[in-house]
Amino acid sequence: MSKTAIKIAAAPISWGVCEVPGWGFQMDPDRVLREMASLGFSATEFGPDFFLPSEPAAKAALLKTHGMVAVGGFVPVVLHQAGHDPLPDIVKNLAGYTAAGAGVLVLAASTGIEGYNEKRPGLSDGEWEIVFRNLDRIRDYAATLSIKAVLHPHVGTMVENEDDIMRVLHGSTIPFCLDTGHMWIGGTDPVEFSAKHADRIAHTHFKDVDLSWAKKVQAGEISYYDACIEGLYRPLGQGDLDVRAIVRNLLSAGYDGWFVLEEDNVLSGQPATGEGPLANAKASVEFLRTVVAEFFAQ
Repeated sequence: MSKTAIKIAAAPISWGVCEVPGWGFQMDPDRVLREMASLGFSATEFGPDFFLPSEPAAKAALLKTHGMVAVGGFVPVVLHQAGHDPLPDIVKNLAGYTAAGAGVLVLAASTGIEGYNEKRPGLSDGEWEIVFRNLDRIRDYAATLSIKAVLHPHVGTMVENEDDIMRVLHGSTIPFCLDTGHMWIGGTDPVEFSAKHADRIAHTHFKDVDLSWAKKVQAGEISYYDACIEGLYRPLGQGDLDVRAIVRNLLSAGYDGWFVLEEDNVLSGQPATGEGPLANAKASVEFLRTVVAEFFAQ
């Protein structure tokens, strides 16, 4: 792959736009998309359901107005309950992907409890088998629409820690979204995972992490939400993540998926024009572009 073929995208959560009720001030899509475009982004994930228009053609039109294309989106879904079939909701959700030209469905194994701060339930071996079957069913259905389904290990979901991830690696064939922050908080080293399992990574959420705060979340000393407010995440290159190693591991293995800059951000109010999340997003995308250029200059 050449440097010009590297796919870098934005995500609304970097501008504080999140599906969790009470997360913080929610910026309007025109401003968010305008600021993304000003940084040279030409692609974004959808963000939560309320962010872009629900009607597929209107959603695609708004993105086009700002010179953006859709990558796909983050979809939490209950996968472990015997009496619940997640596929109908997935079918409904993916109808909007086709109209907008989006190609990646980013799944999270929801606990069924709102938010990510509550203690998650444990799963029996039988419930894990249900998870594996549902993941493979969703993967197969998405593929019929030329959409790649990936699983996103995420804080406060049923696939969070290293044991959960290893279960899915061996129990399902679904590829992963490598989220460099959530994996670290869950106890999985994202550098090591990208070195050992690059063949199972099809999508990347890049965020840099302050490990001191990550360890407090791991230990239950602070909630995930409060840690985000306190500075859990940093612009790429300003935290403890070895961004260069992950880029090297993935590109050396032939990775051709998206690098989505996705810094979970909480806003206390409407930032002034040119301020707020824009500075962090600018620092992150410039750093990633530099790292990619360095890789191809070797």
